[in-house]
Amino acid sequence: MAKQVTCNNAIVFKNVSLTKSGHRVFDTLNLKLQRGLWHGIVGRSGVGKTSLLRLLATLDKPDSGHIETNGATDLSRQVAYMSQQDGLLPWLSVLDNVQLGARLRGQADRNSRSRAQALLNQVNLQDWSTALPKTLSGGMRQRVALARTLFEECDLVLMDEPFSRLDAITRHELQSLSYDLLVGKSVVLVTHDPSEALRLCHYVHILQPLGADQLSENTHIKLAGTPSRSIEDPVVMTGIPQLWRLLEQRSHA
Repeated sequence: MAKQVTCNNAIVFKNVSLTKSGHRVFDTLNLKLQRGLWHGIVGRSGVGKTSLLRLLATLDKPDSGHIETNGATDLSRQVAYMSQQDGLLPWLSVLDNVQLGARLRGQADRNSRSRAQALLNQVNLQDWSTALPKTLSGGMRQRVALARTLFEECDLVLMDEPFSRLDAITRHELQSLSYDLLVGKSVVLVTHDPSEALRLCHYVHILQPLGADQLSENTHIKLAGTPSRSIEDPVVMTGIPQLWRLLEQRSHA
């Protein structure tokens, strides 16, 4: 069971091991996530990127080791999760999907509706509050999902390839919007797109296999400057080939 103890201004995995369905996902994984910053998690498919998010969301518990948090007694209460699937309920309006958490907790009221509408304004969907999800484009649906994430006002936001199904222009726009709206939050972004990690993150962490079924300690890169960066930013332009080389080296180590 995950043990959570105090660590100022960071979430720290210490010697965390995890086995799922007889498969060793992590073996003494060590990882430090500074609070209030964006952290990109990259690596080949199957190395455990989503499993890392599930540990942070307390959906899975490590076999051994522990996760140190910033004085939190229940990490799950701090966490919002945004995935590839927008998860919108087709029978609810856009406004009710944004305040879904409040509805499930029996806390939906005039105030929650007002907050949800304000968030729809922020994601430029102010005229779609009464629409059903089936009438929205993929990019619009992810904007609703982003508004729902913001509605929960969580300190830690976990993002599992939330933009991967969008076209390049919409993906770029939503990346920038997400960064602007999540400034000051602790964000952990799993992505297969090196340019996305380089545009949005303060740190990029590379999960690397030790062998057929294990991972070593992660490697991280501290990026210069402040996100969100343009695609012409030198950090992005020079970082893409560097990150590709590191991914290839780690994958074949």
